[in-house]
Amino acid sequence: MKKKYLLPGFLAFSLLFISCMGQAKNERQVAVQTEAEAKIEPQDLQEYETAYFAAGCFWCVETIFESVKGVKEVISGYSGGSDPNPTYENVAYGRTTHAETVEVYYDPSEISFIELVQVFFGSHDPTTLNRQGPDRGAHYRSIAFYKNESEKKIIDSYIQALNDNQVYDSPIVTQVVPFEKFYMAEAYHQDYERRNPNNSYVRNVSIPRFNRFKKNFPEYLKDDVH
Repeated sequence: MKKKYLLPGFLAFSLLFISCMGQAKNERQVAVQTEAEAKIEPQDLQEYETAYFAAGCFWCVETIFESVKGVKEVISGYSGGSDPNPTYENVAYGRTTHAETVEVYYDPSEISFIELVQVFFGSHDPTTLNRQGPDRGAHYRSIAFYKNESEKKIIDSYIQALNDNQVYDSPIVTQVVPFEKFYMAEAYHQDYERRNPNNSYVRNVSIPRFNRFKKNFPEYLKDDVH
């Protein structure tokens, strides 16, 4: 039985133990998005800070972080590997060393990196190696990326606190690695959950995961999130 955990200065959270299943085949037929419908370009967000996390299917992770106050944009993509210019098909079939990752643009005057780390650990299971729920493969592995030593210290300290308080029954397997490069995913993956509410995977996995997050993190939600 997992325990509820409260770290002084943080908000209480409960762990979520569901994640998304990869759908590597026929996604372009399921949801096609033109370039005109693509998300805000990164150069338009340069005034904000960035953070990078991998926590299973990026459809789910993107929606969760986009609901958080102070987060201005979230982009789904690939990171954590050495292969140049990865595609969804290659990542999903395990042909690269990348993981499905989100790039989070946030205003540090509204939300801190520490709080984003809490959201990360509170919205997936960091104890399952190369797996989130039914989703299996190294591209679904748990990764907390850091851009400097300050961020690394925050992540390491948070993991240590989770371990010291025995929040999990199993060891945390989250990788803590320096950020190197992020590759934006294909346009049809951006805002996938919002644009495809009737997709069976979205209805059965993504939306329930998001609803659990909203229940456990009401203090973090934007005013227009319901």
